[in-house]
Order: sequence, then C-alpha cells, then structure tokens
Amino acid sequence: MSDIREILNRLNSGEITAADVPDEMILQVAAEVLFVEAEGQDEILTRLSPLQRDVLGLQAMLMEGDLASAVVLSEELLARSRSKEERDHECEVRVRMERALLAVDGPETSGLELKWCTDRLKAIAPGSALHGISLLNQSAWHANNGEVMMALAVHADITRNSGHPPEIRGLSRLEVGRILTALDDLDPAMRHLWTAKAVFADAGMVAESVVASLEWLDLALEEVVEDAPSMLNRIQNAAPRAVPGSSWIPANRSDVVDVVEHILPILLTDVGGMERNDLGLIIDASQILEESSWSEAISEKSDSIQDARLLEALQS
Repeated sequence: MSDIREILNRLNSGEITAADVPDEMILQVAAEVLFVEAEGQDEILTRLSPLQRDVLGLQAMLMEGDLASAVVLSEELLARSRSKEERDHECEVRVRMERALLAVDGPETSGLELKWCTDRLKAIAPGSALHGISLLNQSAWHANNGEVMMALAVHADITRNSGHPPEIRGLSRLEVGRILTALDDLDPAMRHLWTAKAVFADAGMVAESVVASLEWLDLALEEVVEDAPSMLNRIQNAAPRAVPGSSWIPANRSDVVDVVEHILPILLTDVGGMERNDLGLIIDASQILEESSWSEAISEKSDSIQDARLLEALQS
C-alpha cells in the first residue's frame, strides 16, 4: 500500500483497519484526513507519535496564518526530530520544508534546504505525495529565482512512471505548461496543459481540470485549423529537445469543440462575479469557430451575469 487515497478508500470500505496501515504511511494518511478533509478512521490519529501530532499542529498553525508562533515551534520540533529519543526522518523533512518555505534562514539557504528535502524523500519515500510536494516546492523556488531550466529539470522527475499521485502529476504538468507559455514555447506548453487537464479529469479533480482546460483554450484560440494534428497525435509524437525554443502548431478544431463543450456546462452553474474572463474566453471561441450555441447558452444566463464587459460582449 503506497497510495494515500487508496488506503483511505479501503479504510472507509472496511477492507482494512487502521492497524493494517504501514507505520511509514501513518503520518501521510493522518495529514490527508486532517487537512484535505478526507474521510478516515479516528484510529489513524491515535497511532501518531507525540512528535508527529505536534508536526501536524505546526502545519495547522501555518494554515491559520500564525507564522511567528510557527517559526518558534519549528525550532523545537526540528531539534526533537533529530534527537535520540524521538528521531523521525519524515518529521524532520516536513519541518525543514516548512522552514525553507518561510525562508527562516534566508532565501539562499531555502533553496539548499528544499533540495535536501527532495533528496531525502527520494531515499525514504520515493513517489509519495510528500516527495511530489517537495519537488513542486523546489521547482517553484528555481522558477521564482529566474532559474527556469532548473525548474523544468526538477519537474522532469515527476512522470507517469514515477509513482507520484495524480494530483501531483497534474500540478506538475500545469506548471510546466505555464513556464513554457512564458517562454513562448507554445507547442509543448499546449501538450503539457492538455495532459494536466486529462490527469485532473481522470482523478475527479473537476475544478483543476477546468483551469487547465481554460489555459489550453486561451492558447489554442490563437489559430484553429480543421485538419491540424490533434492533441493526442501531438503528444504521442512529441520528441525530447535539448532546450526550449519558440514553437507553434495550430489547434485542431475538434479538440477546441470538445474542450468548450466539456467545460461550458460547468461554468454555467455559476455565472456570477465581476470578472468572468473564463466565460469571455468561451464567447471568443464561439465567434472564432462560428458556434453561436455557446454564446447563446451564456446569454440565457444574462440576468445573473455581473461582469459588465461580458454583458457588452454578448450584445455585440
């Protein structure tokens, strides 16, 4: 058992009991139960050590925004995680990762600490959700410091075969798509965004799938061609390159239609909000592809629309 969601599902179905969860998975499963509001047995929490409970308390403190208290507590927890009495590698990683994200010891040290966390987790929990989070944090640090090639190199460790859970793979592909978009390397950017959309959809992560779909659609509408290669074809025939470059392939009309018709019903469930660029993008697609039914579907919700620019676009 290495997938947290699988463990929770088996716990909730009664297929296994809390006693069956491996010791090395207890903290990760407990974190999922507490912070992601997943269903799980309370017995899981009783198996936590005092240090593990306090580390989860630290993370709860950070979520509540009490940074000053969290920094003070992290010093104590870091010392305990290294002590002879409570030595715990995963707790040490979690505490050091949080301290690095807070830049407690300075931005340069943060980069080194995040790399240490990634390397440590690769040794003790490869392919785990926590390992994936550490990779995402490390790549974000590189990107924020202008080291985009290093960021992409870190993302390359998250693959379909790396064992990471789908939410990690989806977030990785989404972020790679964004990085490549910023580099104007739009062909691979579209491939990664499309993959992110599919991974999220397969995992039942509807909101995240819609986000990836909209970012893909924003690029695709630059040029739509009836007989352009489909995204599936582009992904299957993609070849690795040494470095990114400026690239473009028109979007296939059928792909655009599929995306719009998948996300439009979801977007129409709530058309409120003063800035609805997502619905504006659907109107653009409606005009470019001459599919008036999409605009008409939005127009039917006019009484509930608050975005003045969107209403103006519907009337034009």
